[in-house]
Amino acid sequence: MGLLAATPAQAQRSSLILATTTSTQDSGLLDVLVPLFEKKSGYTVKTIAVGTGQSLALGHRGEADVVLVHAPELELQYLAKGTLVNRRRVMHNDFVLVGPPADPAGIKGMKSAAGALKKIAERGALFLSRGDQSGTHDKEKSLWKAAGIAATGPWYIESGQGMGATLTIASEKGAYTLADRATYLAFKRRIQLVVLLEGDAALLNIYHVLEVSPARHPRVNAAGGKAFADFMLSAAAQEMIKTFGVGKYGEPLFFVGGG
Repeated sequence: MGLLAATPAQAQRSSLILATTTSTQDSGLLDVLVPLFEKKSGYTVKTIAVGTGQSLALGHRGEADVVLVHAPELELQYLAKGTLVNRRRVMHNDFVLVGPPADPAGIKGMKSAAGALKKIAERGALFLSRGDQSGTHDKEKSLWKAAGIAATGPWYIESGQGMGATLTIASEKGAYTLADRATYLAFKRRIQLVVLLEGDAALLNIYHVLEVSPARHPRVNAAGGKAFADFMLSAAAQEMIKTFGVGKYGEPLFFVGGG
C-alpha cells in the first residue's frame, strides 16, 4: 500500500519524524536505539517525545511518520479511523505504584492497584497524576474507574508533564504516583520514592509501533516510517531492548516477546 502512495522522492527522503512517549525518552532507550537505526538505515530521526495521546494525534494528522506508544485501547481507536496502520507489538514492561518510604496511606503489601488507589483516596494522601493524556495517564484513569473513585479534591494534583518530571515533583511533594518501571528505574537514584505496589496484571504496559497511512496522508515519509517500524522488530533492536539497563540497573527496563 505504501508503494502505491509514496512517490520515489518521498521514499528517498533522508529524515523522518518519530512521535513517541516520554517514557521511551526518559528511560534512555531511544538514546541507544535511534543512533543504531540511523547508522543502519541512513535515515535521520527527529523525535517528538510527548504523551501517547498527543503522539497518536500527531500521527493521525500526518504530522509524524511513525508512532511508538503504550495505550492499547486508544491505539485501536486510531486504527479504526484508518489514519494509523500496521500496529505491531515491540516490547512490554509494567507500571508500578510508587510513593514516599513512610507510605502514609499504608498500601505496601496490597495486591490490587485499584484497591491501593481507593485507600489513597480514602486517606486523602497526596497523589500526583501526569494529567497529560499519556499512556500512563490513560492507565491511571482506568484504575480509578476500577476503584469506583472520582479522583478529585485537594489531595489529587496534576503535573501536566512527562514521566521523569512527574516523578521528580512527586518526590519533592512526598506524593504517590503511577510510573512505568523503566522511567522509575532510570530516576530511582535521584528521587525519594519507592515501589509500594507491583505485579497486578492490570499494570501490564505494552508498547506498539504504528505507521502513518500514506493513503490518508500522501506527504508522510511512508518508507522511512516503515523502515523504523521494521527496525524495532528486527533481531538487532530486540536484542538491544532485551538487555537495555541490565548493566546500569541490575535488571532490564523492557522485555520482548509474549506476556
